[in-house]
Amino acid sequence: MNATTEHVAIRIIGLDHQRLAAVTTTMQGFVRALGVGGPAPGPIVLRAMLYYIREYPEQFHHPLEDRYLFAALRRRTDHLDDVLDQLHGEHMEGDARLRNLEQSLTRFELKGEAALPGLRTLMDQYVGFCANHRRVEETVILPVAGRLLSESDWAQMDAACSDHLDPFGAASSEGESFESLYRLIVNAAPEVHDATL
Repeated sequence: MNATTEHVAIRIIGLDHQRLAAVTTTMQGFVRALGVGGPAPGPIVLRAMLYYIREYPEQFHHPLEDRYLFAALRRRTDHLDDVLDQLHGEHMEGDARLRNLEQSLTRFELKGEAALPGLRTLMDQYVGFCANHRRVEETVILPVAGRLLSESDWAQMDAACSDHLDPFGAASSEGESFESLYRLIVNAAPEVHDATL
């Protein structure tokens, strides 16, 4: 069975990972661009990136993995328990790291360049943390899931994703959507990367 091409859940997880990598890389580029004298988006753009991560991955992506993917793997084998415990813990740790970034951005907005080194350090740590987390899921968890999970397991996960085939497209009462927010973030990337070259 080729789970990576046949199952909605794997497709959604893969898309989420790609988008999270793009957003966190853009956040890192944004923070590196601050204070170097070149063009950089205003702090509201970084706030939008932090909002995106808090409202989508923390509210949908991680619960999907914890409740369905990780739970199904625990039913099939105990050989991954330590790794799954670590990943679940990192889901909670990611929320704390995100709060620290939000607070560090506020300090930068209030104090200016004096607070910039702390913001840069926290951002670099956060981006590395997220990249390593995705790497473990993609190189350890998903290949084992492709081998061990049953069609029933996949059907349950696919059903959980069925309302989220376009999870960024549901508009809010203000007419905004995660898709438009994601596009705003990605469109900020060229300006950020140009400023940091």
